[in-house]
Amino acid sequence: MKRFAVFLLFATWALLAGAQAMPPRPGAKDLCPVCGMLVAKYPNWVATIVYKDGHAHHFDGAKDMFKFWFDPPRYVAGHGRDMIASIWVTDFYNLQKMDAKKAWYVTGSDVLGPMGHELVPLASRADAEDFLKEHQGARALGFEQVTKDMPVSLDAGRF
Repeated sequence: MKRFAVFLLFATWALLAGAQAMPPRPGAKDLCPVCGMLVAKYPNWVATIVYKDGHAHHFDGAKDMFKFWFDPPRYVAGHGRDMIASIWVTDFYNLQKMDAKKAWYVTGSDVLGPMGHELVPLASRADAEDFLKEHQGARALGFEQVTKDMPVSLDAGRF
């Protein structure tokens, strides 16, 4: 019985160690560090960066999250990429939080976020391809394909 309890404890620990904890929800007064917008008003668009020390920054969409990602100290002094533990976005279709680095992002669609044209996060390449067709998107990109100038170009309506 004792061996089984130790095994069960070890198995639980291994599962928890391999799973990422969900990000905290933005509070009613949390502001996007990029644009200053109240984030909680737009739960379907929330993106979150969680730091190794546990604190988080919330964004009103993936576009502002990417602006921050490319230059954290510009928006919050003393913050850098090396301090980031996880990045989360909200999947457009199922409204669930997901690892931003595993998401696909569609640009140039007819779907606008709280700050206008947006990098719309989707859970899979297949979802991104469907979204492209359904919403006249320009292209689908993986996390690493998003460049520093893309979020700014979206603000100007360039895809």
